[in-house]
Amino acid sequence: MNKTPRIPIPAEVKKYVWQRDKYQCRSCGKTATETNLTIDHIIPLARGGQNDISNLQTLCFTCNRQKTDRIDPRFRRHFDL
Repeated sequence: MNKTPRIPIPAEVKKYVWQRDKYQCRSCGKTATETNLTIDHIIPLARGGQNDISNLQTLCFTCNRQKTDRIDPRFRRHFDL
């Protein structure tokens, strides 16, 4: 499997993903007023995930750290692995 190169996510894309996800962690549900939010690749770049907006989600810093480069099983139905 080829690792996708990491590119900086433009500010407008981050803003769109945060708005789409209602400024809420998709894992634990914490909001931007409760924690620091990050942009996460649902299918990690290290596992062949893409830099496409459909592969991005909002996670809090803690959930993002716990996920590392694992594939979140809740999203398997959306992607062919």
